[in-house]
Amino acid sequence: MSGNPPTILVFDSGVGGLTVLAPIRAARPDAHYVYIGDTACFPYGELPEPTLIEQVTTIITEMAERFQPDLIVIACHTASTLVLPELRARLSIPIIGTVPAIKPAAEQSKSKLISVLATQGTVKRDYTATLIRDFAGECEVTLVSASLLAGLAEAVLRGEAVEDAAILHEISPAFVANEDKKTDCIVLACTHYPLLLAAFQRVAPWSVTWIDPAPAIARRVVQLLGEAKTDTATPPRGLALLTDEASWTNALESAFADYGLVRFNGK
Repeated sequence: MSGNPPTILVFDSGVGGLTVLAPIRAARPDAHYVYIGDTACFPYGELPEPTLIEQVTTIITEMAERFQPDLIVIACHTASTLVLPELRARLSIPIIGTVPAIKPAAEQSKSKLISVLATQGTVKRDYTATLIRDFAGECEVTLVSASLLAGLAEAVLRGEAVEDAAILHEISPAFVANEDKKTDCIVLACTHYPLLLAAFQRVAPWSVTWIDPAPAIARRVVQLLGEAKTDTATPPRGLALLTDEASWTNALESAFADYGLVRFNGK
C-alpha cells in the first residue's frame, strides 16, 4: 500500500453501518470513506440465502471496481455470517466482517445469562450457533429475533417518531430472570441497533451491559491498515450511496453529514 491515505468501503443493508463507521473514522480520520447502503433490498433478515449472497456479492464487487478501496468492511451481521467466503474468493482486497459479539458477552457476564438481539437471519445461522458453542458454553444464551428493530432504527434516522412501546416490545424477550439471576449482557447483533441504544436504556426492565462489536472492528481496521499517517484537523468528507434513491430524505442527508458523509451524485 502506498503512503497515501487509504480508501475504506463500508457496506450495510441500510443505515446501520453508520454505527460501525463512527469508531473506524475516529481511529483513521485521514482515510477516505465510501458508504454503501442497500436500501433497495432492506431488510436482509428474511431474504432467502441464495438471493442474499448474490445481492451482496454483486454490489460489493461492482463498488470495489468503481472506488478501488484498500479495505472493505461488511457492517451487517446477516450478510457477514453468510457471504464472507464468497466475497473473499472473488476479491483480493482485505475484508472485515461483523459477527455477533458472543465471546466478549460471555466473558463479561457475571450471571451467565446473556441474550443476543438479532435479525431472523442471524438467529438461524449455523455461524451463530457455532459462536455460542465455542465461546459461551458456560452461559445460558437467549436468541431473540427482533424483526422490527432495524426498521425502527431506519425510521429514527429519517426523522420519524418511534414509540417507546414498540421498542420495548422488541427487546423484552432478551430480559430473562432465572431464580435469583437475571440477564446482565445483551449482544447487539445488528448494526442498526446501537442507533436505538438511548431508547433501549430508557425502557429496559433493568440495567444490562449492551455489547456493540463496532469498537473491535475499528481496532481490526487499524491492525490491517496501521495508524493514521497524517494529523488531520478536519477529516475529509466521505461519500454515501443508497441503492434506492427514494430512500433519501433531508433528515437522512443531515444524519449522514453528522457521520462525515455527503450524498454521492456521481455516475
